[in-house]
Amino acid sequence: MRAIGNLIWFVFGGVIMGLTWWLYGLLAFITIVGIPWGKACFVIGRFTFFPFGKVAISRKELNQRSDIGTGVLGAIGNVIWFIFAGIWLAIGHVLSALLCFITIIGIPFGIQHLKLAGISLFPIGKTVVAKEVAERV
Repeated sequence: MRAIGNLIWFVFGGVIMGLTWWLYGLLAFITIVGIPWGKACFVIGRFTFFPFGKVAISRKELNQRSDIGTGVLGAIGNVIWFIFAGIWLAIGHVLSALLCFITIIGIPFGIQHLKLAGISLFPIGKTVVAKEVAERV
């Protein structure tokens, strides 16, 4: 069922938003300072292509320890991200969700877009894992 959901998702919107994430990642990589944001963009962009069966969780929750992205520097990075890219990606996901909500079959896809909109606001310190891994944590 996940494979079918991911295939439908990819064809009807996932590819557009995934490529948008990767575009922001490329823009971030152009500046040396933006490399941590670019890395997060590519991880979440790949998640945006095929989201069913996976979840985004805090690396601190997964690894049971803090790192540079889950501490104070990560919070500062998320604020910078929010201002320059996060709000725009979130708007894209919300608009995509509204389009999906028009049809009954699109409701699960709209819900997934809303989850991705939340992630897009503050992605630093997050990682993507299979749902089974997240349930064990």
